[in-house]
Amino acid sequence: MNEENLIKYYNKFNEDKRLTRRHGIVEFNTTIHYIEKYLKNYKNPKILDLGAGTGAYSIYLSDLGYEITALELVKHNLMTLKKKSDKVHAFLGNALDLSRFQDASFDIILIFGPMYHLISEEEKIKCLMEAKRVLRDDGTIFISYYMNEYGIITHGFRDNHIQSAIKDGSVNEEFHIISKEDDLYSFVRVEDINRYNEKAGLKRMEIIAQDGPSDYLRPIINKMDEETFKIFLQYHLKTCNKKELLGSSSHVLDIVKK
Repeated sequence: MNEENLIKYYNKFNEDKRLTRRHGIVEFNTTIHYIEKYLKNYKNPKILDLGAGTGAYSIYLSDLGYEITALELVKHNLMTLKKKSDKVHAFLGNALDLSRFQDASFDIILIFGPMYHLISEEEKIKCLMEAKRVLRDDGTIFISYYMNEYGIITHGFRDNHIQSAIKDGSVNEEFHIISKEDDLYSFVRVEDINRYNEKAGLKRMEIIAQDGPSDYLRPIINKMDEETFKIFLQYHLKTCNKKELLGSSSHVLDIVKK
């Protein structure tokens, strides 16, 4: 991961508004739905939000009364989070180094940004192992990944970069995107996620198509009337756990335990 490039990117990218757009609302509502499902298993849970961005999830959960600790790499995002809420215990830091936290400190850990930007498998495993270390024995980790097929379909075919990507080695013979160390994003398949879990010693509870087809349908869902959009959200929550939707979703949510 190139921290300097990532910080420059998020200093320009409006992370604060991403989840307020309709395709982002699908992702956010789905994620919250599953977090709340598992929160019912804990009394007064301690929650850690790694790569918290500008605090969409941290602030939502803290407003519900939960104790939230947030770690964010980009100072601009962190300052935005702090301006929006004084309830979240927010720190500047890297998801690869959780040395400020003791072993078995948290019941719930959210990893919603780091796996997009950690390029090497070694870094991804290190992030998962650090999260596992600070997780209590009965805790739950929620991990979001950026999916390979979404990248191929949109950036490759829709935006007409597929030929150049194959020529320069960015896409291999299996049509898997090969991210370089200074790239901003890493794209994975379900078999990659399975391998990370095995190496980190994590067990899957569920895996969800976090936003399903919504990223492909941005112009369409933006034009939907409120009632139709409500029905779309209902449809998505009924189908997001279908295996056949996982690969084509732009993001998936992997829910794991020790």
